Amino acid sequence: MAKFIQIIEFETSRLDEVQKLSNEMESRREGGTVGTITVTADRDRPNHYRTIATFDSYESAMQNSQRPEIQEFARKMSELCDGPPTFHNLDVIWEWAR
Repeated sequence: MAKFIQIIEFETSRLDEVQKLSNEMESRREGGTVGTITVTADRDRPNHYRTIATFDSYESAMQNSQRPEIQEFARKMSELCDGPPTFHNLDVIWEWAR
């Protein structure tokens, strides 16, 4: 199985509320297939962010997205955004690590 990364680009002027929602999600998350989640801010574009989620495979990412709590989170998150998110689905070809 190849590793898989999903990047979710979003724009919001309500980052504090997004962070609160994310913290609530993390505190009640059980199981799931996501490896890591990193949220980044674009230095050149105010209010523009990217979430980078890593998974063991594309299949595990799709399994995770079907979880009811993930669907609820996505719905609430979209309400806090200034427009629809953009998804980038990436198969990892190779990686370097220390």
